[in-house]
Amino acid sequence: MQRIVLDTNVIVAGLQSRNGASNQLLRMVPERHFALLLSVPLFLEYEAVLKRPERQAVHGLSSEGIDALLAVWASFCVPVNLHFLWRPQLRDVNDEMVLETAVNGRADGLVTFNIQDFKPAAGRFGIELLTPAQWLATWRTP
Repeated sequence: MQRIVLDTNVIVAGLQSRNGASNQLLRMVPERHFALLLSVPLFLEYEAVLKRPERQAVHGLSSEGIDALLAVWASFCVPVNLHFLWRPQLRDVNDEMVLETAVNGRADGLVTFNIQDFKPAAGRFGIELLTPAQWLATWRTP
């Protein structure tokens, strides 16, 4: 089973539209088609971003709805403890926790829309960078 980390932008996109690869990935979490790696800092970022009023206006979930959704994902994820902080590796300091989760969780892939932002560091750690559509195409291939 592939071990992957979902960047926050994938979570946001998946909740904004019921169509598309991001939403399909989110619906696959409880089906355990992949091992979702999650650290405490990354989980807290998911929560903080999804509860922003401008995000809630788009996805339509209440704070309680977001809590319930995150609780489901948390029950299916593989928890990752951050033993080493690899900072700084990236231009955007907000992306560091995503990379740290992938490195410490020995991720096979990091699914993001920001391929270029992660490219220099992911290669050093042997982590494949994929968009949601690319990951789905790879997953479907026998």
